[in-house]
Amino acid sequence: MTDRRGPRADDDVRAALEQRVVEINRVAKVQQGGRRFSFTALVVVGDRAGRVGVGYGKAKEVALAIQKAEEYAKRDMKPVPMIGVTIPHEVIGRNGAARVLMKPAAPGTGVIAGRPSVSAVLECAGIEDCIAKILGTTNPINVVHAAVEGLRRLRRPEDVARIRGKTVEEVAPPVMLRRIDEASNRPGDTPPAESSPAGQTGRPEETAGAVFEPDDTSVARE
Repeated sequence: MTDRRGPRADDDVRAALEQRVVEINRVAKVQQGGRRFSFTALVVVGDRAGRVGVGYGKAKEVALAIQKAEEYAKRDMKPVPMIGVTIPHEVIGRNGAARVLMKPAAPGTGVIAGRPSVSAVLECAGIEDCIAKILGTTNPINVVHAAVEGLRRLRRPEDVARIRGKTVEEVAPPVMLRRIDEASNRPGDTPPAESSPAGQTGRPEETAGAVFEPDDTSVARE
């Protein structure tokens, strides 16, 4: 009997997400009578539009481990602040002994990362221009979680300006303002009409795609 209900909304969401299997590992558990083998999978899931999550699954078969990790990653998806297709500012993500340094890059630079684990996180989030380097351990699990932690600590320029009671032009450096203007003029990134009223300059507070955030330490110094 054929299903006449048609495609579900979950199927459309699943098709829109990008999945990257970072690592598959075989683990063994010693029990009475021998060793029992199982598999672990580390998966990164993102929509390439500013949301990314990471999941770690374990099962007796590789396919089941990947499926579990994918479901955990979907639950873990969080937004990532961006300016166009790069990150707003430099940030260092930490997790355990892993440290991942990420810097914004000029248009056309691409994703330059020391390991596929970092590039998987950046590309799934939709970041196309970024320079990253692993400063601590290269364990894929810690590195992936460190990269995600760093991305989630990014700050939007309009949020920082609102906290300080200043305008975006006063808190953002000239390089960042130039990136914001380039992102607003990027083909295909047309901001909504209500976010860019006539007579305004298209700075991040008026442009929907302009997303920036400095570190917490800069706010504390102010």
